[in-house]
Amino acid sequence: MRTGSMATGLLALALVAPALAAPQQGTPAAAQRAVATPQSQQYRIGAGDTLRITVYQSPDLSLETKVTDAGVISYPLLGSLRVAGLSVDEAEKALAQALVKGDFIKNPQVIIVVTNVRANQVNVLGQVGKPGRYPLDIAGMRLTEVLALAGGVTAVGSDTLVLVGQREGKAWRHEVDLPRLFAAGGLAEDVVVLPGDALWVERAPQIYVYGEVQRPGQVRLERGMTVMQALAAAGGKTQRGTERGLRVSRRGPDGHLQALEPAMDEQLREGDVVYIRESLF
Repeated sequence: MRTGSMATGLLALALVAPALAAPQQGTPAAAQRAVATPQSQQYRIGAGDTLRITVYQSPDLSLETKVTDAGVISYPLLGSLRVAGLSVDEAEKALAQALVKGDFIKNPQVIIVVTNVRANQVNVLGQVGKPGRYPLDIAGMRLTEVLALAGGVTAVGSDTLVLVGQREGKAWRHEVDLPRLFAAGGLAEDVVVLPGDALWVERAPQIYVYGEVQRPGQVRLERGMTVMQALAAAGGKTQRGTERGLRVSRRGPDGHLQALEPAMDEQLREGDVVYIRESLF
């Protein structure tokens, strides 16, 4: 009995060993999750992806191959096999069924690992922590998930995100107000990102404060920012500065600059230039 139990245990270990094998160095997180989590079975294989195929006890049928632009792979004995659009689990079953149908293996055990994701990617550009291309390693990834992969919006990034792509064969553009997304009832704005989409984060609107202030220069224009708040963001006026005669230069609809003398509680606009004069007394 003891010998039989040991043999059974060794057989079970042999069956699961390929699935538990550690990913090779440089394997992307998407490929690791393709084995590690059930969620990753939703990932849809696409053109350009690299697959590592293992058939238990059939080393001649185990290989690493790349999905062509036509969405197929070249496989021994079977020729071309279409895998684009299939989940990892569906591709494993399709390959196993093809081997059985061809009378090559009676009960094949097939394991597929996506070692390099080139399809199903989204471009994240602009004012984010890590701009670049990111794989949509599970179906139904939402805007906030992609934004988190890219390191989030930087300190100089705008609150408005722009997602562009195609929906139903037509050009599609969607603007998302980030604070509103996290407000009550804003979850509807957390849209699903599709392969080929591009996410753009613009630079936040700026104003300029100069003259007799502690920190002259650019200041991020917060929502509803007043003249007083802008002065506070610039460190306040110096000992020589005065709020009397404060001026704001603003470009009008005709493109010409206008010189204004606003109240301290007046709201500023993007591109405004606030000037603090030196006191004469």
